[in-house]
Amino acid sequence: MLCRPFHFSDATLTNLVYSIWYINTRSVKIPIVINYMVYTVRDIHTLDVKMSSKINWLVAHTSPGALVLQQWLTENGVSYSLAQKYAQNGWLKKLSSGVYYRPNAQGDIKPTWVDAIQALDVQLGVPVHLAGLSSLTHQGLSHYLQLNKEQVWICVKNKSSLPKWFREFPYQNWFYCGNHKLEVNPEKDLKRITVKEKELTVSCAELAAYEVVDAIGKLISFEHVAELFQGLVNLSPRKVQDILERSSSVQANRIFLFLGRYYDHQWVNRVDETRIKLGAGKRQVVEKGRFDERYQITVPEILSVKKGEQHNG
Repeated sequence: MLCRPFHFSDATLTNLVYSIWYINTRSVKIPIVINYMVYTVRDIHTLDVKMSSKINWLVAHTSPGALVLQQWLTENGVSYSLAQKYAQNGWLKKLSSGVYYRPNAQGDIKPTWVDAIQALDVQLGVPVHLAGLSSLTHQGLSHYLQLNKEQVWICVKNKSSLPKWFREFPYQNWFYCGNHKLEVNPEKDLKRITVKEKELTVSCAELAAYEVVDAIGKLISFEHVAELFQGLVNLSPRKVQDILERSSSVQANRIFLFLGRYYDHQWVNRVDETRIKLGAGKRQVVEKGRFDERYQITVPEILSVKKGEQHNG
């Protein structure tokens, strides 16, 4: 029988299931060539129904630019060979072994750091959240511009277990918060917000404030944190109390309370310091700073004693 060629473009593949049903209803039994591969109508129908249903699932569960991991695809019935077919036909773009992303119609979109975090969270189930300075920034509580590649603060328990594709994500500078001296309570300390039109888990404002304080001398300067705290006028005293009570970092607890009192924030007056681990003895936080008598820490000279600062209240 003469083989009748049909050459479908990538865009036409989504409509294959309809064209095959159209042929079948007329009992036409001819071989069809798609992109130089020969199939019978029955083969095409079986292949297309599977591809079409999975493509519909992929479109429903991802957005343009989203990272798509083979592990997640396999768990949802998309085999490696089927994923390869998607890549060949332009439904997916391959980044590295087992890592794809979904392109847009124009082909000009690339995955961002938001997509990388979302893939860790949703597809791999890794407990990760946007933390510290990044969390404050995307909640409108910090207004610092990133001059080079964006520095993104994230909190993970074990950064060495993160996949290579994430650690080496292009044009990205990850800052890792360990929170080793504070056990994060997801129900109390985390929330969901929209970042670049996608949902991410982030630390609440009170936890983010704690995370930047805990990172002083490692990821951020005391002066920068002090500037951030100046705008943190609406922290919840209940949440601050809960976080500081759970924290075993004497230094972080002292700095947090010092900054709250330095700026005369109302929330700090409702925090019961007797229930917080403040330890004993002096702590040198910065060199050549001034010594704060109340919290027994050295702070930058620029943070001079202000009128109304309650050292004895």
